[in-house]
Amino acid sequence: MFLARPLLLVLLLAGPAWAQRDTSREALSRLEETVAHRISEGGLTLTEISPAIVVSVKPAFEETKTWYPTAALATLARVFGGSAMRSCEACMTPRLFAEADRVEENTEDLSTAEITRLDDGARGASAPAKVAIWLDETEDGVSLRVIDLRNSHIVLAQNFDPLMREAALTKKNYSFTQELDRRARGDALAHVFFDATLYPGQHLSVDWSEQWGDSNRNLSGVTVSIFDPLLGLGANYYRVIPVAFNIMVGIKVIMSIPTALVSAIAKTNTTVIDPLLTGVFIARYPIGTSNYGIEVSASTSGRVGVGLSLMNFSFLPLLP
Repeated sequence: MFLARPLLLVLLLAGPAWAQRDTSREALSRLEETVAHRISEGGLTLTEISPAIVVSVKPAFEETKTWYPTAALATLARVFGGSAMRSCEACMTPRLFAEADRVEENTEDLSTAEITRLDDGARGASAPAKVAIWLDETEDGVSLRVIDLRNSHIVLAQNFDPLMREAALTKKNYSFTQELDRRARGDALAHVFFDATLYPGQHLSVDWSEQWGDSNRNLSGVTVSIFDPLLGLGANYYRVIPVAFNIMVGIKVIMSIPTALVSAIAKTNTTVIDPLLTGVFIARYPIGTSNYGIEVSASTSGRVGVGLSLMNFSFLPLLP
C-alpha cells in the first residue's frame, strides 16, 4: 500500500525514453525554484512539514501518464528531501467498497481523516505524517496543494506554469485589492517622482508626495529642483484624473536657494540665475502599469518641454 521511504526507489525506475511535456517539465522547475526559495527565506520550515505523504501525482495527458508521476516525485524529493516523504499508492487508486450485492467505486479525493488512517496502518514505527501533498498535472502546468493533516489547514496551494503567468496575475489582483482597500480607508501613500523634461526646455526635479483624500486623487508634498530653477526647494500639488487615463496634472512652486541666500545677505531683492519663485505646471501620463510616464512641463521662466517621469524610484536606501 505504501512505498514507505525512500522515494529514490521510484526514481531509479525512470526510463530515459518516457514521453515528456515541455510545459509540465518547466512548470516543475518553477515549482522547485519557488518552494526552495520559500524554504530558504523561512516561509516554509521542513521540520514542520516532515514527514510528508504524497497523495496524488496525477498526469493530465495520455503521453505523460508514465513520465509525469516519476518526474513529480523527483521534484518533491529534491525540494522536501526523499527520506522524509512517503508515497501512498492506495491514495492514488480508486477505492472499492463491497456490501452484499452492491459494489461501489470511489474516485473522489481522500479526506484528511482517511489519509491519516491509511498512514497509521502502514507506517509501522515511523513518525506519523504531518502533511499530505497533491502535485497534479494540468493543461497549463502543474498544481501543488499541501494540507496539514493535524488541522486540515492549507500550508501551500499554488498553480505553476513555465512563465508563472498565473502567479503574476494573482499578485496583480491581490495588489489591486489592497489598493482598493487602501482607497476605501483613505490612507495616504508615499510616492517618489523624478521629472526629466529635456526638450526643448529643461526641468529636472525630484518630488516626494503623499496621496490622500476620500478618493485618493490628490497628491501633495516637497520638491527639490535641480534645474529650472537651479537648486531649488518648494512644494507640489497634483490631481489624478482617472477618466482621462489617470493623467496627473498639477503645479510646483519652487524657491531658488541661491537667489534666496544672496537676497538675504544683500537685504534686497536680487535675482541670481533664477527668480526667487518659479511656478512649474506639470502633466504626467503613465505608460501602462510601468514606473514610467510621459511628461509635459511649462514654467514661469518661459521654459516648455517634453520628457519622461520616473515614478516611485528610490535613488537612496533611505528614501521611501
